[in-house]
Amino acid sequence: MSKVQEFIYENNLQWQASFSAKTDKYAYGYRGSLVITPGKVMSADKQLPPKATATQAILVSSGDKIDFLACELESLDFFEPFVERYKEVLSPSGLYILFVTDLDGDGKFEYEGFTFYTFALDESSVWNELLDHADLSKGDLKKASAEEKIDIVYDEIKGSTLRMSGKSYDEIKALQNEDAGKTLFGAV
Repeated sequence: MSKVQEFIYENNLQWQASFSAKTDKYAYGYRGSLVITPGKVMSADKQLPPKATATQAILVSSGDKIDFLACELESLDFFEPFVERYKEVLSPSGLYILFVTDLDGDGKFEYEGFTFYTFALDESSVWNELLDHADLSKGDLKKASAEEKIDIVYDEIKGSTLRMSGKSYDEIKALQNEDAGKTLFGAV
């Protein structure tokens, strides 16, 4: 078991995982949500759902640190608690891509020695956005297994150029729109 996987399991941070295992190329791959702020513990065997999560997470680790993480944050307000919770397994050389629902712009910034790429997300999914940035189509992944899909997307995204302007964390916070929300389609 990789150190990142141990960290996630020992701290009970996995939530609605669709994949959590070694991939063909890397020590650990994960798809699902990651807990940022756990729910209240009601009793020894009952806990409320998490108050905050990093949803649609795709994570890759080849050692003791997270090499790649892409996820959705419902609000930029979740960012600082996210870093506080996971900084033990983040790496200054990691590739961290955040799709934030209440942002009105994109930017690259450093925070506590880690570099983050942030994108506004309104009506797409993290997976579809990653495919676009990696210049992949769903057809490229059609016959691949779950672990192969994670490997392919990570290998392609780390080779791509995420061109965006550098900003300070304060400039990113200024892009936060309290009224923004994800656009929902269909019957509500």
